[in-house]
Amino acid sequence: MKIGITQIIISSMTLEESLDLCKEAGYECIELSFREGGTLDINMSDSDIKEVGKKCADAGVKISSLIGGYSNGGNMLSLNPEDRKTRSKSVIRILEIASVLGVDGMLLHPGQLTSQGTYQEAWDGFLDELKELAPIAESNKCAICVENVWNKFLLNPKEMREFVDAAGSEYIATYLDTANMMAYGYPEQWIRELGSRIKKVHFKDFNRREHSFVNLLDGDTDWPLLMEEFRKIGYDTYAVHEVGGDRAKLIDIAERMRKIVAM
Repeated sequence: MKIGITQIIISSMTLEESLDLCKEAGYECIELSFREGGTLDINMSDSDIKEVGKKCADAGVKISSLIGGYSNGGNMLSLNPEDRKTRSKSVIRILEIASVLGVDGMLLHPGQLTSQGTYQEAWDGFLDELKELAPIAESNKCAICVENVWNKFLLNPKEMREFVDAAGSEYIATYLDTANMMAYGYPEQWIRELGSRIKKVHFKDFNRREHSFVNLLDGDTDWPLLMEEFRKIGYDTYAVHEVGGDRAKLIDIAERMRKIVAM
């Protein structure tokens, strides 16, 4: 597994500063974030996007995945079709950027479940949207990877498996966050249940007693077991962490990740 970092937690850094951190810490990959007004703008030209790819390649840092969107992000769990289409617009643009960069997966945070309507209505609306997006994802050779997030939706691995399978495309997959389910579940069960549906992985850790995210190796995650389960399903590409901190901490986290993937 190649270890890496996401720009989610280093959003104030320029690309050059991010790559410099990767080289110093020994991160082998990076998850890039393209947002309106961000250090990498979602509206940049193809030539500028290619230059981003060249800078990463010259630094010897792989691009593991992409995230991002327009300022008006929309919500795929909304009962309002226009809200869902607004989110889809961001997804389509990230898929286009992925095609230019040759990246095979993007993170999708679908939005927040509201109290309106029923759970099934939110499920159906989101699923319909993904079915329309699947051919676009395939044409750009980039999977849309739905992350398990604290949004009151897809709260167990059985649900996630059934949802991804219902989309009916290999280009609709799961982005597994190893800690986002730990308040109410077990990451090892998610890995076993989802198997090859897991296309991308975020490493985080969680202290159940304190109900809080903590540094890698400082929480309740059974990392040797997780690494065993990842090997069983054949996942051996990228592991990107999403743990904030200053430069010294981020360098230390890289060492912690090397210990984890060697387990």
